[in-house]
Amino acid sequence: MEFGTPELGGIGGGSARKHMIFLQKKDQRWYHDARFANEQEAWIDVRQGFLDAFTAVEEGIVPFVDEITALRSGPSLTAKALYAYFPDRLLPVYGRDHVHHFISLLSEEDPSKLERFEALERLKSLIDGTGHFAGWHTDEIARFLYWWANPRQGSAIVKIAPGAQAKFWDECQEGGYICVGWDDVGDLTAFTSEDEFQEAFRAHYSDEYNGSQSKMTVKARELWRLTQLQPGDRVVANKGTRQILAVGTVTETGYAWREEREEQRHTVSVDWDLSYAQALAEPEKRWGVVTVADVPARLWRTIRSSKTATVDREDTVEPEAVTLEDPQLSALAGALQRKGQAVLFGPPGTGKTFTSLRFAVWWLSQQLGMKLGAEFDYGSPTFKQELARLAARGQRPAGHLTQVTFHPAYGYEDFIEGFRPVEDGGAGLRLSLVDGVFKRICRAAENDPGRPYLLLIDEINRGDMPKIFGELITLLELDKRGVTVVLPQSGQDFSVPSNVYVLGTMNTADRSIRLLDSALRRRFAFVELLPDPAVLEGFTVGKLHLADLLRELNLRVLKELGRERQIGHSFFLTAGGPVTDESALAAVIRNDVLPLLQEYAYDDYSMLARFLGPDIVDDVGHRLHDLNDEELVDALYAELQVDVAE
Repeated sequence: MEFGTPELGGIGGGSARKHMIFLQKKDQRWYHDARFANEQEAWIDVRQGFLDAFTAVEEGIVPFVDEITALRSGPSLTAKALYAYFPDRLLPVYGRDHVHHFISLLSEEDPSKLERFEALERLKSLIDGTGHFAGWHTDEIARFLYWWANPRQGSAIVKIAPGAQAKFWDECQEGGYICVGWDDVGDLTAFTSEDEFQEAFRAHYSDEYNGSQSKMTVKARELWRLTQLQPGDRVVANKGTRQILAVGTVTETGYAWREEREEQRHTVSVDWDLSYAQALAEPEKRWGVVTVADVPARLWRTIRSSKTATVDREDTVEPEAVTLEDPQLSALAGALQRKGQAVLFGPPGTGKTFTSLRFAVWWLSQQLGMKLGAEFDYGSPTFKQELARLAARGQRPAGHLTQVTFHPAYGYEDFIEGFRPVEDGGAGLRLSLVDGVFKRICRAAENDPGRPYLLLIDEINRGDMPKIFGELITLLELDKRGVTVVLPQSGQDFSVPSNVYVLGTMNTADRSIRLLDSALRRRFAFVELLPDPAVLEGFTVGKLHLADLLRELNLRVLKELGRERQIGHSFFLTAGGPVTDESALAAVIRNDVLPLLQEYAYDDYSMLARFLGPDIVDDVGHRLHDLNDEELVDALYAELQVDVAE
């Protein structure tokens, strides 16, 4: 059902729990509902559940399947089984979010309150009601829907090396797959969750990575990434840091454990396109130390343009544009869809403002039917032009994108409405009731239903949020959208339209989310951004590997102060990428990292010494040693990368 029947639609990826009952390879024990003493009892229950489901669909009461307790833990498998028996009653669309996505596009309804099979029935009725698909098979309809409005906002593009120096490339090319190692952990589909897989990975590879928890976490994530690849995603096969062998498109089979292979049994099935083969002008240093890595947009553009140049003129076909999927942006989109408002929170330097602006351009452009084009790089001229276009008000009270920054003096009068001094025709100033930024956004959204209006609030926790939002905090809830209240100052009726969205950023070093007003926490979705050493992988300053530096430093901060006060990766990034020389790194340490650590430690120099070592911090004299740039980098290497050096 998962890998052998792609013509019935895909349910691949994720963990094995979707199968409800299965034999776990790691210990040869059966996984099943804990209510039952053994797999036989569990199977009797599941089998009866399927029989009841088949009867319900045959009798035309598809929503009844939602009430069958035995099948609750395997909705995708249940839906695919029902489609196999009744392809005329259901569509082969198995992801809940995908079903909701299509319902939203085909109607004015809010599908979030629909149960899984209730939503499937509703989608089928909407399709039938259009009258456009008479005579179409449901498989054809599903393929059309995904072509017309794919719920996945973009495609993932990853590079995967087929063994050291592309040792297994010939086998991969001939077999139509890409392969990686770490075989000792076994078939990834046998794990019930990523956490269980991570635990098994550490057990098998602790010696290989010298017990480094951070290293094992990074490598485990590389391997688990294979299970997340979906049909249509791209795989760039590389040899070393410069050579690209081919680009493959992931097929319906996706991840597969190939027992017949002697080694590197983890595979992903792809259709290879050898016309992408090329040598990069500049090496991708990170590729020298990672097996699986996301391909950034700038590199994908280079790969595509080089492919075009290698094809004969009469056969030249511009490769189709691919919008890269970003898991962070997708997570934010889901949070806004679910709650209507969200907060990006995390330690300093984790890219919260960067991510919020990228999200605004990516999400609003797609929602408004605008083409992003190829140059979707933060800070590029095209990116800035898109920001300006989205923020333009024209004749409206507000543009589709509005940015504000909260601070201690920001109040209800700025946000909703209040009396302000205004020019009185040359007679001086007079007090007048003026609409605040949020009120203007809501007015614009009321007059433009169906099109999104997004408010970005930077440093949202620096303002007194209960005071700023006032009585309107209740109106933010999705089920309260459209409900009217009377504003106390103007006496006007006011409501928050359903097409208004709020995204805030919050620095957890200033204030933990635990300290936020509970009413606010309930009404916002919270998406965490943590330091990402992966963006620094492969980059060194002298002997100092930046990714290892950040990992080890944050392990020490975690031990002393917790996750909310870690050091973000963006401190080590410049406009052109990671810092590359000793003077630049020393400046980052002196001007950015050290002051932050001093603030965290409240001038406790013994704690600072535990962070950076005695060669940098004199805990007795309560001062920092006077080191030049080279000496500072050498001291960091000796203190924070001892294990690596050994």
